[in-house]
Amino acid sequence: MRAEELAGLVRSRYPDVVVARAEATVVVDRSDLHDALAFLRDDSMLSLDSLSGVTATDWPGRTPRYWLAYDLYSMAHKHRLRLKVGLIDDDPHVPSIVVMYPTANWHERETFDFYGIVFDGHPDLRRILMPDGWEGHPLRKTEDLGGVNTRYRGAFIPPVDRRTM
Repeated sequence: MRAEELAGLVRSRYPDVVVARAEATVVVDRSDLHDALAFLRDDSMLSLDSLSGVTATDWPGRTPRYWLAYDLYSMAHKHRLRLKVGLIDDDPHVPSIVVMYPTANWHERETFDFYGIVFDGHPDLRRILMPDGWEGHPLRKTEDLGGVNTRYRGAFIPPVDRRTM
């Protein structure tokens, strides 16, 4: 099914679905996330039963600051749809979808680790890639670009954004 046809099916419930670059995207409020995903998964014409990924983008100075993207796939119909949820700067919380899509477990943990977005109700929300004592969230645009101070074979190497020649 082409993206325009898929968007037509989704548009009956979510009229603001957008097709760009042959991809269908629907934006929902975080309070509607579970209902939207249940509709997209359970409707026989859509059958978006597989979650391929959850990620985020950070837009400091904009409202909403964070955008979550859920990439869904239908094993039966072989089509894809992206669902997006916007989150404001001072309340980066969204309900976990692990109960609906178990593959979200690690995706939500990674998004939490890198962006600091809290997935309420997640069964084990803790860092997955950064060390336990790490402060901050490295993919936020307000973080330093260069990483961390490093000692290498006895030499001190500052992060790239603080190096001088």
